[in-house]
Amino acid sequence: MSGKDNYSILSKLFETHVPCVIATVIESHGSTPQKPGSTAIFGSTGVLAGTVGGGTVEHAIQEISATALKSKISSIYNFSLNHEVSDAEGSICGGGMKVLVDSQPEQHKMVFDSITKSLKERQPGVLVTIARKNENENLLIERYWAVKDHEGLPSDNYNQEVVNLIRKMLDTSIPDDFRLINYAGTIEKEMVQVFLQSVTPLPRLVIAGAGHVGKALSRLGKFLDFEVTVWDSRKEYATRENLPDADYIMNGNVDNSFSSFKADKNTYIVLVTTGHKQDMEVLKQLISKEAGYIGMIGSRKKVILVRDKFLKEGWATKEQWDKLYTPVGIDIHSETVEEIAVSIAAELVMVRHQINKKHE
Repeated sequence: MSGKDNYSILSKLFETHVPCVIATVIESHGSTPQKPGSTAIFGSTGVLAGTVGGGTVEHAIQEISATALKSKISSIYNFSLNHEVSDAEGSICGGGMKVLVDSQPEQHKMVFDSITKSLKERQPGVLVTIARKNENENLLIERYWAVKDHEGLPSDNYNQEVVNLIRKMLDTSIPDDFRLINYAGTIEKEMVQVFLQSVTPLPRLVIAGAGHVGKALSRLGKFLDFEVTVWDSRKEYATRENLPDADYIMNGNVDNSFSSFKADKNTYIVLVTTGHKQDMEVLKQLISKEAGYIGMIGSRKKVILVRDKFLKEGWATKEQWDKLYTPVGIDIHSETVEEIAVSIAAELVMVRHQINKKHE
Protein backbone atom coordinates (compact mmCIF):
# COMPACT_ATOMS: atom_id res chain seq x y z
CA MET A 1 0.00 0.00 0.00
CA SER A 2 3.04 2.05 -0.34
CA GLY A 3 2.51 5.74 -0.71
CA LYS A 4 -1.30 5.81 -0.89
CA ASP A 5 -3.94 6.27 1.78
CA ASN A 6 -5.16 2.70 1.26
CA TYR A 7 -5.55 1.86 4.92
CA SER A 8 -8.29 4.41 5.51
CA ILE A 9 -9.93 3.23 2.28
CA LEU A 10 -9.78 -0.34 3.58
CA SER A 11 -11.37 0.67 6.89
CA LYS A 12 -14.21 2.42 5.04
CA LEU A 13 -14.79 -0.67 2.90
CA PHE A 14 -15.06 -2.78 6.04
CA GLU A 15 -17.52 -0.32 7.58
CA THR A 16 -19.76 -0.42 4.51
CA HIS A 17 -19.36 -4.21 4.13
CA VAL A 18 -17.90 -4.00 0.65
CA PRO A 19 -16.14 -7.30 -0.17
CA CYS A 20 -12.51 -6.82 -1.19
CA VAL A 21 -9.20 -8.58 -1.72
CA ILE A 22 -5.69 -7.29 -0.97
CA ALA A 23 -2.85 -8.13 -3.35
CA THR A 24 0.73 -7.39 -2.22
CA VAL A 25 4.00 -7.77 -4.13
CA ILE A 26 6.14 -9.89 -1.78
CA GLU A 27 9.16 -10.62 -4.01
CA SER A 28 10.62 -9.26 -7.22
CA HIS A 29 13.73 -9.77 -9.29
CA GLY A 30 15.11 -8.03 -12.34
CA SER A 31 13.16 -5.14 -13.81
CA THR A 32 9.60 -4.97 -12.49
CA PRO A 33 6.89 -2.27 -12.50
CA GLN A 34 6.50 -2.32 -8.70
CA LYS A 35 8.73 -3.27 -5.76
CA PRO A 36 7.94 -5.48 -2.76
CA GLY A 37 5.37 -3.92 -0.47
CA SER A 38 3.34 -2.40 -3.31
CA THR A 39 -0.31 -3.23 -2.74
CA ALA A 40 -3.65 -2.91 -4.46
CA ILE A 41 -7.20 -3.39 -3.22
CA PHE A 42 -9.57 -5.19 -5.57
CA GLY A 43 -13.36 -5.34 -5.43
CA SER A 44 -15.99 -6.89 -7.64
CA THR A 45 -15.63 -3.99 -10.10
CA GLY A 46 -11.82 -4.12 -10.33
CA VAL A 47 -9.07 -2.04 -8.73
CA LEU A 48 -10.38 0.12 -5.88
CA ALA A 49 -7.05 1.61 -4.76
CA GLY A 50 -3.30 1.20 -5.16
CA THR A 51 -1.37 -0.76 -7.78
CA VAL A 52 0.77 -3.84 -8.15
CA GLY A 53 2.21 -2.74 -11.46
CA GLY A 54 -0.53 -2.18 -13.98
CA GLY A 55 -0.64 -3.82 -17.37
CA THR A 56 -0.97 -7.56 -17.82
CA VAL A 57 0.11 -8.44 -14.27
CA GLU A 58 -2.55 -6.25 -12.70
CA HIS A 59 -5.14 -7.56 -15.14
CA ALA A 60 -4.23 -11.13 -14.19
CA ILE A 61 -4.41 -10.34 -10.48
CA GLN A 62 -7.76 -8.65 -11.03
CA GLU A 63 -9.10 -11.91 -12.48
CA ILE A 64 -7.54 -13.93 -9.64
CA SER A 65 -9.07 -11.54 -7.10
CA ALA A 66 -12.52 -11.86 -8.66
CA THR A 67 -12.29 -15.63 -8.11
CA ALA A 68 -10.84 -15.20 -4.61
CA LEU A 69 -13.76 -12.97 -3.61
CA LYS A 70 -16.06 -15.95 -4.15
CA SER A 71 -13.81 -18.83 -3.07
CA LYS A 72 -12.29 -17.06 -0.03
CA ILE A 73 -9.02 -18.88 -0.80
CA SER A 74 -5.78 -16.95 -0.35
CA SER A 75 -2.62 -17.87 -2.24
CA ILE A 76 0.75 -16.71 -3.59
CA TYR A 77 1.18 -16.34 -7.35
CA ASN A 78 4.30 -16.15 -9.53
CA PHE A 79 4.50 -13.86 -12.56
CA SER A 80 7.17 -13.83 -15.25
CA LEU A 81 7.80 -10.59 -17.14
CA ASN A 82 10.09 -12.07 -19.78
CA HIS A 83 7.76 -12.15 -22.75
CA GLU A 84 8.91 -11.30 -26.26
CA VAL A 85 8.32 -7.85 -27.72
CA SER A 86 6.00 -9.45 -30.30
CA ASP A 87 3.79 -10.91 -27.54
CA ALA A 88 1.04 -8.33 -27.31
CA GLU A 89 -0.44 -9.92 -24.19
CA GLY A 90 2.73 -10.20 -22.09
CA SER A 91 5.06 -7.91 -20.16
CA ILE A 92 8.67 -7.45 -21.29
CA CYS A 93 10.22 -5.82 -18.21
CA GLY A 94 12.65 -8.71 -17.92
CA GLY A 95 11.98 -9.70 -14.31
CA GLY A 96 9.56 -11.59 -12.14
CA MET A 97 7.20 -11.03 -9.21
CA LYS A 98 5.48 -12.96 -6.46
CA VAL A 99 2.14 -11.62 -5.28
CA LEU A 100 0.23 -12.54 -2.14
CA VAL A 101 -3.53 -12.43 -2.62
CA ASP A 102 -5.37 -12.18 0.71
CA SER A 103 -8.98 -13.11 0.05
CA GLN A 104 -10.28 -12.28 3.53
CA PRO A 105 -8.70 -9.02 4.77
CA GLU A 106 -11.81 -8.37 6.87
CA GLN A 107 -10.52 -11.04 9.29
CA HIS A 108 -7.82 -8.54 10.25
CA LYS A 109 -10.08 -5.50 10.51
CA MET A 110 -8.74 -4.58 13.96
CA VAL A 111 -5.18 -4.57 12.60
CA PHE A 112 -6.00 -2.32 9.66
CA ASP A 113 -8.09 -0.01 11.86
CA SER A 114 -5.12 0.27 14.23
CA ILE A 115 -2.87 1.22 11.31
CA THR A 116 -5.33 3.92 10.24
CA LYS A 117 -5.44 5.31 13.79
CA SER A 118 -1.63 5.30 14.12
CA LEU A 119 -1.14 7.09 10.81
CA LYS A 120 -3.64 9.79 11.80
CA GLU A 121 -1.51 10.29 14.91
CA ARG A 122 1.61 10.30 12.69
CA GLN A 123 2.98 7.22 14.40
CA PRO A 124 4.97 4.78 12.20
CA GLY A 125 4.93 1.03 12.67
CA VAL A 126 5.50 -2.36 11.05
CA LEU A 127 2.78 -4.47 9.47
CA VAL A 128 3.59 -8.12 10.17
CA THR A 129 2.00 -10.66 7.80
CA ILE A 130 2.54 -14.36 8.47
CA ALA A 131 1.57 -16.88 5.80
CA ARG A 132 1.55 -20.64 6.38
CA LYS A 133 -0.09 -23.62 4.73
CA ASN A 134 -2.21 -26.10 6.66
CA GLU A 135 -2.53 -29.83 5.99
CA ASN A 136 -5.03 -29.09 3.19
CA GLU A 137 -2.50 -26.81 1.47
CA ASN A 138 -4.69 -23.77 2.13
CA LEU A 139 -2.79 -20.57 2.88
CA LEU A 140 -3.51 -19.22 6.36
CA ILE A 141 -2.71 -15.57 7.07
CA GLU A 142 -2.07 -13.84 10.40
CA ARG A 143 -1.42 -10.12 10.79
CA TYR A 144 -0.04 -7.90 13.53
CA TRP A 145 0.53 -4.14 13.80
CA ALA A 146 3.66 -3.32 15.80
CA VAL A 147 4.50 0.19 16.99
CA LYS A 148 7.44 1.39 19.02
CA ASP A 149 7.05 1.15 22.81
CA HIS A 150 3.54 -0.31 22.45
CA GLU A 151 1.84 -3.70 22.17
CA GLY A 152 1.77 -5.45 18.83
CA LEU A 153 4.99 -7.43 18.61
CA PRO A 154 4.63 -11.19 18.44
CA SER A 155 5.72 -12.66 21.79
CA ASP A 156 9.39 -13.18 22.54
CA ASN A 157 8.95 -16.93 22.30
CA TYR A 158 8.02 -16.41 18.65
CA ASN A 159 10.75 -16.77 16.00
CA GLN A 160 13.51 -14.60 17.45
CA GLU A 161 14.89 -13.55 14.07
CA VAL A 162 11.51 -12.11 13.19
CA VAL A 163 11.08 -10.30 16.51
CA ASN A 164 14.59 -8.80 16.34
CA LEU A 165 14.06 -7.56 12.78
CA ILE A 166 10.71 -5.98 13.69
CA ARG A 167 12.39 -4.08 16.51
CA LYS A 168 15.16 -2.93 14.19
CA MET A 169 12.65 -1.70 11.62
CA LEU A 170 10.72 0.16 14.32
CA ASP A 171 13.92 1.92 15.37
CA THR A 172 14.75 3.09 11.83
CA SER A 173 11.23 3.62 10.35
CA ILE A 174 12.44 3.72 6.75
CA PRO A 175 9.50 4.40 4.41
CA ASP A 176 8.49 1.35 2.33
CA ASP A 177 11.11 -0.91 3.92
CA PHE A 178 9.99 -4.48 3.19
CA ARG A 179 11.55 -7.71 4.45
CA LEU A 180 10.84 -11.40 3.84
CA ILE A 181 11.85 -14.23 6.20
CA ASN A 182 11.33 -17.95 5.57
CA TYR A 183 11.61 -20.52 8.33
CA ALA A 184 10.41 -24.02 9.26
CA GLY A 185 7.23 -24.12 11.32
CA THR A 186 6.45 -26.24 14.36
CA ILE A 187 4.47 -28.74 12.29
CA GLU A 188 6.43 -31.25 10.22
CA LYS A 189 7.26 -29.96 6.72
CA GLU A 190 5.50 -26.67 7.46
CA MET A 191 7.18 -23.63 5.90
CA VAL A 192 6.31 -20.22 7.22
CA GLN A 193 6.79 -16.95 5.36
CA VAL A 194 6.82 -13.65 7.24
CA PHE A 195 6.49 -10.31 5.47
CA LEU A 196 7.48 -7.17 7.36
CA GLN A 197 6.44 -3.83 5.91
CA SER A 198 7.42 -0.48 7.41
CA VAL A 199 4.40 1.81 7.27
CA THR A 200 5.05 5.49 7.88
CA PRO A 201 2.75 8.52 7.85
CA LEU A 202 2.59 10.43 4.60
CA PRO A 203 5.15 13.24 4.44
CA ARG A 204 3.51 16.47 5.55
CA LEU A 205 3.34 19.38 3.12
CA VAL A 206 2.59 22.72 4.75
CA ILE A 207 1.71 25.51 2.33
CA ALA A 208 1.67 29.05 3.69
CA GLY A 209 -0.60 30.94 1.32
CA ALA A 210 -3.93 29.87 -0.19
CA GLY A 211 -3.79 32.02 -3.31
CA HIS A 212 -3.56 30.68 -6.86
CA VAL A 213 -0.16 29.00 -6.45
CA GLY A 214 -0.95 27.57 -3.01
CA LYS A 215 -4.25 26.18 -4.23
CA ALA A 216 -2.68 24.57 -7.30
CA LEU A 217 0.17 23.16 -5.21
CA SER A 218 -2.25 21.67 -2.67
CA ARG A 219 -3.90 19.72 -5.48
CA LEU A 220 -0.57 18.42 -6.77
CA GLY A 221 0.67 17.68 -3.26
CA LYS A 222 -2.34 15.48 -2.52
CA PHE A 223 -1.91 13.69 -5.85
CA LEU A 224 1.78 13.07 -5.04
CA ASP A 225 1.06 11.43 -1.68
CA PHE A 226 1.65 14.26 0.76
CA GLU A 227 -0.58 15.04 3.71
CA VAL A 228 -1.47 18.62 2.80
CA THR A 229 -2.01 21.50 5.24
CA VAL A 230 -2.69 24.99 3.90
CA TRP A 231 -2.55 28.17 5.99
CA ASP A 232 -3.69 31.65 5.10
CA SER A 233 -4.23 34.73 7.23
CA ARG A 234 -7.25 35.64 5.13
CA LYS A 235 -10.33 33.82 6.39
CA GLU A 236 -12.10 33.97 3.04
CA TYR A 237 -9.23 32.04 1.41
CA ALA A 238 -8.85 29.42 4.14
CA THR A 239 -12.01 27.55 3.20
CA ARG A 240 -12.91 24.06 2.03
CA GLU A 241 -14.46 25.56 -1.10
CA ASN A 242 -11.16 27.18 -2.05
CA LEU A 243 -9.00 24.24 -0.95
CA PRO A 244 -10.92 21.03 -1.70
CA ASP A 245 -7.75 18.92 -1.84
CA ALA A 246 -6.23 19.97 1.49
CA ASP A 247 -6.33 17.56 4.43
CA TYR A 248 -6.15 20.41 6.94
CA ILE A 249 -6.83 24.13 6.65
CA MET A 250 -5.42 26.73 9.06
CA ASN A 251 -6.35 30.36 9.55
CA GLY A 252 -5.10 33.07 11.90
CA ASN A 253 -2.17 35.37 12.48
CA VAL A 254 1.37 34.18 11.91
CA ASP A 255 2.47 34.00 15.55
CA ASN A 256 -0.53 31.99 16.75
CA SER A 257 -0.35 29.64 13.79
CA PHE A 258 3.37 28.87 13.71
CA SER A 259 5.09 29.79 16.98
CA SER A 260 4.61 26.29 18.42
CA PHE A 261 4.70 24.47 15.09
CA LYS A 262 6.65 21.19 15.17
CA ALA A 263 8.51 19.85 12.16
CA ASP A 264 10.75 16.89 11.34
CA LYS A 265 12.53 15.46 8.30
CA ASN A 266 9.14 14.41 6.87
CA THR A 267 7.82 17.98 6.93
CA TYR A 268 7.95 20.06 3.73
CA ILE A 269 7.15 23.78 3.96
CA VAL A 270 6.42 26.11 1.04
CA LEU A 271 5.94 29.88 1.45
CA VAL A 272 3.70 31.42 -1.20
CA THR A 273 1.83 34.09 0.77
CA THR A 274 0.48 37.46 -0.35
CA GLY A 275 3.88 39.13 -0.47
CA HIS A 276 7.46 39.24 0.76
CA LYS A 277 6.55 40.87 4.08
CA GLN A 278 4.28 38.02 5.13
CA ASP A 279 6.71 35.46 3.71
CA MET A 280 9.34 36.95 6.02
CA GLU A 281 7.03 36.79 9.03
CA VAL A 282 6.28 33.13 8.43
CA LEU A 283 9.91 32.31 7.62
CA LYS A 284 11.06 33.87 10.91
CA GLN A 285 8.91 31.34 12.74
CA LEU A 286 9.97 28.33 10.66
CA ILE A 287 13.54 28.71 9.43
CA SER A 288 15.00 27.17 12.58
CA LYS A 289 12.70 24.14 12.45
CA GLU A 290 14.11 20.71 11.59
CA ALA A 291 12.04 20.41 8.41
CA GLY A 292 13.20 18.29 5.50
CA TYR A 293 12.42 21.15 3.11
CA ILE A 294 11.62 24.85 3.38
CA GLY A 295 11.06 26.77 0.16
CA MET A 296 10.13 30.41 -0.47
CA ILE A 297 8.79 31.89 -3.67
CA GLY A 298 10.24 35.11 -5.02
CA SER A 299 12.52 36.78 -7.51
CA ARG A 300 16.29 36.59 -7.09
CA LYS A 301 16.28 40.26 -6.07
CA LYS A 302 13.73 39.57 -3.34
CA VAL A 303 15.72 36.57 -2.13
CA ILE A 304 18.90 38.64 -1.78
CA LEU A 305 17.10 41.40 0.13
CA VAL A 306 15.39 38.94 2.48
CA ARG A 307 18.63 37.02 3.02
CA ASP A 308 20.53 40.17 3.96
CA LYS A 309 17.76 41.18 6.38
CA PHE A 310 17.67 37.77 8.09
CA LEU A 311 21.42 37.56 8.56
CA LYS A 312 21.73 41.20 9.67
CA GLU A 313 18.93 40.93 12.27
CA GLY A 314 20.13 37.52 13.49
CA TRP A 315 16.86 35.84 12.54
CA ALA A 316 18.83 33.01 10.90
CA THR A 317 22.35 31.70 10.73
CA LYS A 318 24.14 31.33 7.40
CA GLU A 319 23.80 27.54 7.74
CA GLN A 320 20.05 27.81 8.24
CA TRP A 321 19.67 30.15 5.29
CA ASP A 322 21.76 27.94 3.01
CA LYS A 323 19.32 25.06 3.61
CA LEU A 324 16.47 27.19 2.27
CA TYR A 325 15.20 26.45 -1.25
CA THR A 326 14.72 29.85 -2.81
CA PRO A 327 13.73 30.87 -5.41
CA VAL A 328 11.52 27.85 -4.91
CA GLY A 329 11.04 25.14 -7.53
CA ILE A 330 13.03 23.53 -10.32
CA ASP A 331 13.80 25.88 -13.20
CA ILE A 332 11.51 24.73 -16.01
CA HIS A 333 10.98 28.28 -17.32
CA SER A 334 7.52 28.25 -15.74
CA GLU A 335 5.24 31.21 -16.38
CA THR A 336 1.68 30.24 -15.47
CA VAL A 337 0.39 29.48 -11.98
CA GLU A 338 0.05 25.82 -12.88
CA GLU A 339 3.60 25.64 -14.24
CA ILE A 340 4.97 27.29 -11.10
CA ALA A 341 3.11 24.72 -8.97
CA VAL A 342 4.53 21.89 -11.11
CA SER A 343 8.07 23.21 -10.68
CA ILE A 344 7.65 23.33 -6.89
CA ALA A 345 6.05 19.89 -6.78
CA ALA A 346 8.91 18.43 -8.82
CA GLU A 347 11.42 19.86 -6.35
CA LEU A 348 9.45 18.42 -3.43
CA VAL A 349 9.50 14.95 -4.99
CA MET A 350 13.23 15.22 -5.69
CA VAL A 351 14.03 16.20 -2.10
CA ARG A 352 11.72 13.51 -0.72
CA HIS A 353 13.62 10.84 -2.63
CA GLN A 354 16.94 12.27 -1.44
CA ILE A 355 15.79 12.20 2.19
CA ASN A 356 14.45 8.65 1.92
CA LYS A 357 17.69 7.52 0.27
CA LYS A 358 19.72 8.85 3.20
CA HIS A 359 17.75 6.72 5.64
CA GLU A 360 17.88 3.44 3.73
